[in-house]
Amino acid sequence: PPSHNLEMKHLPGADPELVLLSHRYEELERIPLSDMTREEINQLVQELGFYRKETPDAPVPEEFQFAPARPPPTLPPPQASVADGKTSPERDKGEHPDL
Repeated sequence: PPSHNLEMKHLPGADPELVLLSHRYEELERIPLSDMTREEINQLVQELGFYRKETPDAPVPEEFQFAPARPPPTLPPPQASVADGKTSPERDKGEHPDL
């Protein structure tokens, strides 16, 4: 059965592994799957917190929308604007102002 937020990519010649990504698509961990049976892999996916859907197009409960990724960190309060006499913090040259 399909699992939410789980995608399988077959790479010919590569050893199978489960690659866990953060909500920002940063690699968190790689788990080798070569020595595991299908049942063991299904159990691992469940233990990691992936939501198993009844059908591919079945709705996913809100609490599982971002599962099993950890929720994003709380953003700091916005900086004081230039209008109140304070200067805004310097940004990295490549950073977009809306990020």
